[in-house]
Amino acid sequence: MKTAKGKGAARPSKESLKPVDDRKVGKRKASGKPEKSRAPKKEKKAKKDPNKPKRPPSAFFVFLEEFRKTFKAENPLVKAVSVVGKAGGEKWKSLSSAKAPYEAKAAKRKAEYEKLIKAYEKKQASSADDDESDKSKSEVNDEDDASGEEDHQEDEDDEEEEDDEDDD
Repeated sequence: MKTAKGKGAARPSKESLKPVDDRKVGKRKASGKPEKSRAPKKEKKAKKDPNKPKRPPSAFFVFLEEFRKTFKAENPLVKAVSVVGKAGGEKWKSLSSAKAPYEAKAAKRKAEYEKLIKAYEKKQASSADDDESDKSKSEVNDEDDASGEEDHQEDEDDEEEEDDEDDD
């Protein structure tokens, strides 16, 4: 069979070439205004204080410090950190009662950390109090300066009145 070519061929109608109105079809367009998202906005992170004491390592990381030394001595060709970590994790899981000395060291470091963090927090609180007192001093000075300018203005006004009286 021959397909129709030329005048008798099916042509796309003019309606199908026109842009479709989304409202008629049932599609929704994005609204012009962005809607409020239900997820809360991320808060900006506060800058980290370099003077703040670092958290102490857990018992596993205390163990890992020693394990790295022995593992490196036994396997000098292994350079990947992930291999050392995996081997350390497997060794840690196999330890049962041998974890006690590492847990004791971790507890000792945690106690030291708590002392340091208390001292740090006291220092932060005292510096915050100093900042507030500095602000109050500057506010008082600003008020004194403003009232001093007003007094100065009044003095000038009095002098002008006296000059006017002398001219009469």
